Amino acid sequence: MTTTLEGPAEELATESAVLGHQVREFSELAVLRRQVRELTDRAAISELIDRYVVLLDTQDENGFDESWPRTVFTEDVRLHFPIGTHEGLAGVAEFHLAAKQKFDRTLHLSANHAVRLDGDRAQVRFHLIATHVHHDGGVPLFDIGGHYTGEAVRTAAGWRFREWGFHLTWASGPGPDGEPVM
Repeated sequence: MTTTLEGPAEELATESAVLGHQVREFSELAVLRRQVRELTDRAAISELIDRYVVLLDTQDENGFDESWPRTVFTEDVRLHFPIGTHEGLAGVAEFHLAAKQKFDRTLHLSANHAVRLDGDRAQVRFHLIATHVHHDGGVPLFDIGGHYTGEAVRTAAGWRFREWGFHLTWASGPGPDGEPVM
């Protein structure tokens, strides 16, 4: 036996079906928006990592530039490195330049970018291998490997690092003072 709806009941069933379809479409659209936002955030943070790693090698190509840290860090940044710590954006360019000037040239490579998003914050980790060429001709080279960890936050200017640190895993060759580091 087939039941056929007529009149107001048929209209109500039709409206209910249309509404159910619209709710499903809205829900799917909300999921897609969240996924696009997450992918966009991950891409922006990966670009932030790349910008920082490139700047480690190029920050002084055209002379001292105190403005580059604004493209990477927040005003209240906290840095933790084997060579020392630094708090606040003021002086970050000098802090990095002092480390870089201990060598003639450097080359930093990053990989395995891991980003754990939490709204407008993200925990970030990536691996880094770097070669440092000494001023005296560079032989032997000073090579290091380790990882960076920190927190990135969404700002009006885009994603920036608020907490940032390097953890040395290994080193080969004489360090900046000519002595082994590990």
